[in-house]
Amino acid sequence: MDVDPVRELMDTIHHRKQNPNSHSYTSQLFQKGLGPILAKIREESAELMEAIGETASPSADQHIIHEAADLIYHMLVMLSFRGLDWRDIEQELLRRSGVSGLEEKAARTSNTSKKHSGEN
Repeated sequence: MDVDPVRELMDTIHHRKQNPNSHSYTSQLFQKGLGPILAKIREESAELMEAIGETASPSADQHIIHEAADLIYHMLVMLSFRGLDWRDIEQELLRRSGVSGLEEKAARTSNTSKKHSGEN
């Protein structure tokens, strides 16, 4: 059976949420709350964008990989904080599979407009 590192990480994050440990960075993030988690997501997003802007090289690519991993980790912490799971994201991606990105975006825009206008 193939190992899915994102699911394994998500399971570890859920475990830290349910079983806090003062020596765990993840547990500390949960204790601090959503605001600091979101601040880390913003910080890691900015660091990823900075890494992407570096001149292409093997070390720049490693920097991108490192920062992308940091962003994904903090995103998973936020999902768990909100009671969501990586599997929820997988399901959404599967739902979108085979659907044009433009069509999917138009459908979301249409649904948002209907909600704001009171239509259902």
